[in-house]
Amino acid sequence: MTRVLVVEDDPQLVRALVINLQARHYGVDAAPDGATALRLAAARRPDVVLLDLGLPDIDGVDVIKGLRGWSRVPILVLSARRASDEKVAALDAGADDYITKPFSMDELLARLRAAVRRTEDTAVVPETTLVETEDFSIDLLAKKVVRGGRDVRLTPTEWHLLELLVTSPGRLITQKHLLKEVWGVSQSHKTNYLRVYMAQLRRKLEKDPSRPRYLVTEPGMGYRFEA
Repeated sequence: MTRVLVVEDDPQLVRALVINLQARHYGVDAAPDGATALRLAAARRPDVVLLDLGLPDIDGVDVIKGLRGWSRVPILVLSARRASDEKVAALDAGADDYITKPFSMDELLARLRAAVRRTEDTAVVPETTLVETEDFSIDLLAKKVVRGGRDVRLTPTEWHLLELLVTSPGRLITQKHLLKEVWGVSQSHKTNYLRVYMAQLRRKLEKDPSRPRYLVTEPGMGYRFEA
């Protein structure tokens, strides 16, 4: 059973989420504040976290940072904050998706299913289990990246994006295809998502993120991985 941690201080919304999730056979834990969320996440090890940013004790972005210190669990932000800089701050901190309130339950459930799919193991052909460059190596079976002898911590969304690129070296992968595969059909126009996550990957993998050698942009079209 897929376990979902709902972090929300609005009792009515929590009740609606719990009812809808349990009706679809998800296991659900609920936390009314950030401190409880971090404690429950460590104890229950959820498969997905639904997180409100406006919590009574800790800002949701700080909760994301706290989780990312030890976990790659998918984090879907549910927030009334609509400013693009606040969305980018949440994504930069390690969130995997951002859903603006009010939202439809069908959309939320679709995003939740997509987040779960991104964490499932996928078959990898033997020839592409290990990708090595001069600066880092990627073990596709272990879902592990090593740079300078140290593990590089990636979120599930960062990993999925990187995996799509490195398994087709030298090939242009269009923005639309990447958005559809990583975030789902409904997000296929949100190129700002790609810009944020590609910037994060470059900061973690490239010697000079402003002049990337491996994660190359084809302006207006998409991205390619150059080994």
